[in-house]
Amino acid sequence: IEEVAEPVPGPGQVLVETLACGICGSDLHVLKQSGPLPETAPSDDSPLDPDRGVVMGHEFSARVLALGEGASGVAVGDVVVSVPVIATAQGIATIGYSPDYPGGYGERMVLTSALCLKVPPELDPRHAALTEPMAVGRHAVVRSGIAQGEAALVLGCGPIGLAVIAALRLTGIEPVVAADFSPARRRLAAELGAGVVVDPREEQAIEAWRRVDGSRSLVIFEAVGVPGMLDEAMQLAPQKARILVVGACLEQDTIWPLVGLRKELTIQFAFGYTREEFAETLRAMADGAIGVAPLITGAVGVAGVPEAFASLANPDEHIKILVEPALG
Repeated sequence: IEEVAEPVPGPGQVLVETLACGICGSDLHVLKQSGPLPETAPSDDSPLDPDRGVVMGHEFSARVLALGEGASGVAVGDVVVSVPVIATAQGIATIGYSPDYPGGYGERMVLTSALCLKVPPELDPRHAALTEPMAVGRHAVVRSGIAQGEAALVLGCGPIGLAVIAALRLTGIEPVVAADFSPARRRLAAELGAGVVVDPREEQAIEAWRRVDGSRSLVIFEAVGVPGMLDEAMQLAPQKARILVVGACLEQDTIWPLVGLRKELTIQFAFGYTREEFAETLRAMADGAIGVAPLITGAVGVAGVPEAFASLANPDEHIKILVEPALG
């Protein structure tokens, strides 16, 4: 924990104070990496440099403190969320992964005013901080092309897997089968819309799908993001299934292409979301169509971030911990 310079909003930017910021599983993975990420955003030409200080945090809600020249659409005092990218003269930077643009684990940030969305007054700003991960789940479902009449199997019920389950429910998909080793995460998966939830140690996810359906076209969502999971999904998949990879694996992985060939599998990858999907997710949360309160299992001040990272290593202890700088 250290002091850094106060960020200054440039043209079209706003200075905000962080109200709440979710700790993302991707941040946990990044800290284990020995070198730069291969890419931090689709259009980001500046990968994370571990030799430079970075204030992480890209799942946030914030209050506007000051407007830069030409900033519009928001006013001082507004509570906002934003897609965590910022336009600069050098290109697009990712907030929370750029050494030049601090994220929500600190007290202050600079955002692009045009990307800010006002948080509806009926939505708790703490809940609004989860707009970003829930939008990832929404985008994954859209990207998969899944439609009513098809079934879904979600491998991994961490925050992103749970976001996928919530989006599948909004889309009207059933059955939705979910698998996770953690009892706490399985309970949340059922609460958010999974019709069948299994412990892989007791029943294979694909067998659970066969038990409750087994005939519809199947889309498998890989939301674990560790080496070996894509291969496992391919091994589990029935003939002509689609696999949508949304778990962020930051290491090289190995698959058997012949498995995909023999089964004629379709494998897709989903990253992030569109601005429209981000805005739609915020509206759905404000309307109560997506309830995120059960996902928030803890809150810490800035000084508590290291301990929170350690706690999140235990999937039975926490789902989502919020960093709230006002807590100290």
